[in-house]
Amino acid sequence: MSQSGAVAETARGVARSTTFGAERNPARLVAFSDAVFAISITLLVLEISPPEDTRHLAHGLATLWPSYLAYALTFLLIGQVWANHHVMFDHLRGTDWVVLLLNTLLLMNIAFLPFAASVLAAAFRDGHGQRTAVVFYGFALGLAASLLNAIWGYASRGRRLLSTTVDPAAARAIGRRFRLAPLWIAAGILLGALLPVLGVAVITALIPFYWLPIPGEIARAKRRRGGDGQERPRDACGRGLVSVAARRSQEDHHPTRPDQ
Repeated sequence: MSQSGAVAETARGVARSTTFGAERNPARLVAFSDAVFAISITLLVLEISPPEDTRHLAHGLATLWPSYLAYALTFLLIGQVWANHHVMFDHLRGTDWVVLLLNTLLLMNIAFLPFAASVLAAAFRDGHGQRTAVVFYGFALGLAASLLNAIWGYASRGRRLLSTTVDPAAARAIGRRFRLAPLWIAAGILLGALLPVLGVAVITALIPFYWLPIPGEIARAKRRRGGDGQERPRDACGRGLVSVAARRSQEDHHPTRPDQ
C-alpha cells in the first residue's frame, strides 16, 4: 500500500470508530500499570518460605525447587506481559472508559498471578494435584493474554485510539503476535491436564518466543530512517522531509532551468 493510501485508510478509520466517553491522556494509566506490575512481580519472592529445619539446610533448600521454578517462570511471564503492555501503549494516543476498564481487569489478573504461582509450586512440591494446578495456572495466565488482546483489539479497531506512529501493516503485525499467546497457553492447559510437566514446558516455551521483536514494528522503524540510520523529520501526513542541505545538494547537481 502506498503512503498516501495508508494516510487515507487512517483518515477513514478515524471517521468510522469513536471512543466511549472522553479521550484521555494515557500517561497516568501507564504509570499506575507499571506500579502494579512492579508490586506483583516483587510479591512472587514472598511466596518462597525458607526451610524450618536448618540442621539439614542444603536438603531443605533443594526441596524448594518447585518454588524456584514457579518464581522464575512467573517473573518472566509477568515481565513479558509488561513488555507487551509497553509496546501497546507506545502506539496509543489516548484512552477511553473501555480501555480503562479492560486495563483495570488486566491489572487485577496480574496481581492474582503470585497466588497462582504459589498453587503451582505447592502442587509440585507435595506431589498431589499437579494437573489441577497447571490448569489453574494456565487459566490465570491465559486470562491476562486475552485481556491484553481485548485492549489492543478495541483500541486498534478502525484505528479508534491508534497514534500516527503505527501504520495499518504494523498494527496487524502487533495484533497477530498478541493473538498467538492465548492459543499457545490453551495448548499448554490441555497438555497439562494430561501430563503436568509437559504443560509447564509448553507454557515456558512461550517466554523466548515473545521476547523477540515484532517484525512489523521493525519494518516501520526502518522505513522511517535514512541510510545513515538517523531519524528523518516528518510532516503532518507522515511524509519524510528532505533536509535543507540535501535539497541544496540536489539543486547544485540538477540546476533549475530558467523560465522560457
